[in-house]
Amino acid sequence: MAGKKFILNADDFGLSKAHNKAVLEGYLNGFLTSASLCANGKAFNGAVNEIIPECPNLGIGVHLNIIEGHSLTKAPLLTDKKGNFNKSWGYILLNSHNKRFLEQVEFEFRTQIETIMNYTDVDHIDSHVHTHAIPEIFKLTASLAKEYKIPYIRTQYEEMYFVPSIKKHLNLAYPPNVLKIILLNYFTGKNKKIAKEFGLKTNDYIIGVGYTGMMDDMTVEYGLRTLDEDCTAEALIHPCSYSITKNNKHFREFLITQNKELKNKITGLGYDITNYKRELCKNK
Repeated sequence: MAGKKFILNADDFGLSKAHNKAVLEGYLNGFLTSASLCANGKAFNGAVNEIIPECPNLGIGVHLNIIEGHSLTKAPLLTDKKGNFNKSWGYILLNSHNKRFLEQVEFEFRTQIETIMNYTDVDHIDSHVHTHAIPEIFKLTASLAKEYKIPYIRTQYEEMYFVPSIKKHLNLAYPPNVLKIILLNYFTGKNKKIAKEFGLKTNDYIIGVGYTGMMDDMTVEYGLRTLDEDCTAEALIHPCSYSITKNNKHFREFLITQNKELKNKITGLGYDITNYKRELCKNK
């Protein structure tokens, strides 16, 4: 993609009715351009039958999920006896060279991809809690993306930046997020080479790792201000359309999609607000 491109992507599409409603309202009344769909989400049927038909220009991705919910396949190395995913990110990392483990991951990934592609076109692929960032898992994911002709795969390189808010830094969440940036940036160095080997396209930067759980209009704006060259930047959010309390983090992320002032600031910084679907159509 030439120029400065910005994609606002809703992860966890299909997990619940509240996630689905946030995608619909974010698309119709805001500037949400893209969403990543969980094939094993409790509200998957509503997503594909009720939401996607109302959002014709929304970019749709596969949000591979082996962290939460029920598996679509028999995968005893990933689930409990009832078939619910119960393994941590660290466990997946430590077992990422285990052949039998990878076979079960591949079968589950393949089933999730096919389940989604039975209902809608797909332009990108990513994962719940960045499990596909683990290099061996990334290689497997890239292979499947090529096989199923999914042109874009997410990578997780994020520039370190700071927003002018003490609360966002003096808390228990921020230090682990910094460690995540360091690890994911290291993995991205390997993964971008893998993506190139498989002929896949990817984003240049991500926004949403350092301030995981604290995303709002400031974290998006200041993240984009750090990037002054032509690039594709993807901001990942996990929006829900209602809040039990005003401090609900997922509702705050939904409000990002509705913020017209933020949209104007993004375009004022020279970014074209787009999605992978639109960019693919441009290049045809």
